[in-house]
Amino acid sequence: MRPAEVYSTQYIFHCILMPKLNNDSKKKALRARLARVEGQLRGVQRLIELDADCEEVAQQLSAARKALDKAFYNMVGCVIEQGDFPAHRVATLLAKFA
Repeated sequence: MRPAEVYSTQYIFHCILMPKLNNDSKKKALRARLARVEGQLRGVQRLIELDADCEEVAQQLSAARKALDKAFYNMVGCVIEQGDFPAHRVATLLAKFA
């Protein structure tokens, strides 16, 4: 870890202003969704090990990607619901990561 005086103002500003999920039930739901995605990805790895055809692998990869996208948008929805993050910052978050 670096000494505090080495951290840039931008880094400190970022840490102070970034929202966190405060709702325990939403966190639990997000973790459950991510666990399902993790299972899907393990399934994709098994398909590859078993020499499954590319279409089947692609279908499962697509499903995992969509599940991750849904997790991302649910997380952004939670941030919006909490109301402690300005709309322009939510827009920036979406533009950067969506």
